[in-house]
Amino acid sequence: MQKAYYDGRALINGQRVAALDGQTFDCISPVDGRLLTSVARCGQADVDAAVAAGRAAFEDRRWCGMPPAARKRVMIKFADQLLAHADELALMETLDMGKPIKYARSVDVNSAANCLRWYGEAVDKIYDEIAPTASTALALIQREPMGVVGVIVPWNYPMIMAAWKIAPALAAGNSVVLKPSEKSPLTALRLAELALEAGIPPGVFNVVPGFGPEAGSPLALHMDVDCIAFTGSTRVGKQIHVMAGQSNLKRAWTELGGKSPNIVFADCPDLDKAVEAAVGSIFFNQGESCNAPSRLFVEASIRDQFLEKAIALVPGYAPGNPLDQATVMGAIVDQTQMASVLRYIDLGKKEGAALLAGGEQARVDTGGCYVQPTIFAGVTPDMTIAREEIFGPVLSVLSFTDATDVVRQANQSVYGLQAAVWTRDINKALGVARALRAGTVHVNSYDEDDITVPFGGYKQSGVGRDKSLHAFDKYTETKTTWIRIDSPV
Repeated sequence: MQKAYYDGRALINGQRVAALDGQTFDCISPVDGRLLTSVARCGQADVDAAVAAGRAAFEDRRWCGMPPAARKRVMIKFADQLLAHADELALMETLDMGKPIKYARSVDVNSAANCLRWYGEAVDKIYDEIAPTASTALALIQREPMGVVGVIVPWNYPMIMAAWKIAPALAAGNSVVLKPSEKSPLTALRLAELALEAGIPPGVFNVVPGFGPEAGSPLALHMDVDCIAFTGSTRVGKQIHVMAGQSNLKRAWTELGGKSPNIVFADCPDLDKAVEAAVGSIFFNQGESCNAPSRLFVEASIRDQFLEKAIALVPGYAPGNPLDQATVMGAIVDQTQMASVLRYIDLGKKEGAALLAGGEQARVDTGGCYVQPTIFAGVTPDMTIAREEIFGPVLSVLSFTDATDVVRQANQSVYGLQAAVWTRDINKALGVARALRAGTVHVNSYDEDDITVPFGGYKQSGVGRDKSLHAFDKYTETKTTWIRIDSPV
């Protein structure tokens, strides 16, 4: 394994600093269990300092007072910095949370840079409005930055999830305090350094690593934070909304869990493509994706054929060394998450599902955290593996015979993040897509969208949307200025 030294100190007001009380925590690599570095274990006092820095930067207008075109140029430089340090960031991401380095480089770094660039490019092309008033008035409707935005992101896509939130927030002129997951804090800290190098002023973008109760909760409860944006579990997301209400009624936006249904009808136009998408999407990123298609509904008449093709693909997803360019499935983020995934697999067996592939820990002798790609068939909607988010490489296969019934089963979930339908019948495709209660529905594909479309869910999958121009709504206030006109002519 390649050796590297990483600075785990917080970044507040443009400076790398230790936690005020001196506490740290160990950053352990899931690749082989070795210590990567010690990270500042920030608490209330550190969050207070970061928020104060963000507030001072906002009040003196060192960032929000810049013309949109000037902020755009800095955001583009920020994106360029990510690409200039792409190999460094990819290695850091892989060592920190276990994903294959080929995807850390080609997907995570590139997507994060593209997101920063896209919002930078957009910010000087969004116009305010003039209302259709009578001639005795001029009514201006303008977007204004909120102030200090708190951001809490998970460990599965550390750079991408951070970029989805900080890019529109920064582009709009806000200050940001980011709390990365304690399981993957390193790239967030490096991003803040690269932002400074790109020209984002000190105090505008601050990063406070630490644990949820010690750093996340103080951020969500802070009386001088104007908005909190969170991606993570539904359980914690509910707490974020409560804390926002308990404090200063700050705006709260959440992107939470999912148990996404992937529905394949017998008239699927390309069965091989559907199989590859179903298998590839659930095993991508080790299944650690909120929008992973973990519930696969296959029409009964093609079920056996579909499963035969799916099982044949499984060996290609065998976990390997994440630092090997040939590896397509890497390590689970840590021992705790691996134990959770294995517990769900055990529940699947105990509740009567048929284990067709995988089901065990892998690469045990490496000291890392690896789970075999796993497929269960004969799954019924009442089983735990069909209801709860596993966040691991586990596919639950159910069958159906009726379109109305499969839509009912698909919607029978507390989540509503993403879904897919495979059919050559355009009427069926549109009808089922409209009936599915999900924020995104793919037709004859899975997870092929991009930054131009909103991402978020129905029901307990969260509140608000990331990506697209819609994200600006989360980080701006709408102000009306009504001007009386008593014209002499």
